[in-house]
Amino acid sequence: MLYLIGIGLDKEDISARALKAIKKCKELHLESYTCNFPYSVSEIGRMFGKKVFPAQREFVEECNSLLEKAKKKDIALLVYGDPLIATTHLALLHEARKKKVHTEVIHNVSVLNAITDTGLESYKFGRVTSIPAWKENYQPSSFYDILKDNQKINPHTLFLLDIGLELDEAISYLLKISSDRGEGSFNKKTPCVVCSCLGTSKQKIKYSTADKVSRLKLQKPISLIVPARLHFVEEEYLKRFKF
Repeated sequence: MLYLIGIGLDKEDISARALKAIKKCKELHLESYTCNFPYSVSEIGRMFGKKVFPAQREFVEECNSLLEKAKKKDIALLVYGDPLIATTHLALLHEARKKKVHTEVIHNVSVLNAITDTGLESYKFGRVTSIPAWKENYQPSSFYDILKDNQKINPHTLFLLDIGLELDEAISYLLKISSDRGEGSFNKKTPCVVCSCLGTSKQKIKYSTADKVSRLKLQKPISLIVPARLHFVEEEYLKRFKF
């Protein structure tokens, strides 16, 4: 059996159903290539009283080794947040079914519902996207296009920052693309909501302009929200985070 288990946003989010499955598992693998964890792999292992193996992208995407093990014993792939929202593992489930490996998905809280702590209404969010870290020969801009598309129909835009990416870097990417294209979709005075360690005791939420929030030093994982036109209740709630 292969279990895909969401471990939530905080160490204490693990469900009774998930714990029951984990106790049965002979191996625990932690998907560790899509998100900065607010706690360590060793902390997770101590919680379960078992060794946890970090799983890199190749191990999950080239899944033959994982699935062959799951044919013979109970294996768990632990995922920060929710296994099918925080990141996509549908391809893994599809491959498991092709190979006749039994699977079970155990859901948990993710950033997509924790962002309501900002006071922004969940049904007013548009397409969610990630901002990847740029490299010399890899500087994608599709995340900016999603912001523009969202702005046309007036929902909030949620950006998830890539592993290792700093907040000031992410904002600089948005500013550069907007400037290079001669557009005003994002500028230094664009209102932004920044969330650090959502759903944990370390959670911080800040609200100001892009140039001001870019100076913040916050613990990862970090999410960046560009709000659309605010309902008066949202506007009033956000005031507590303004600086």
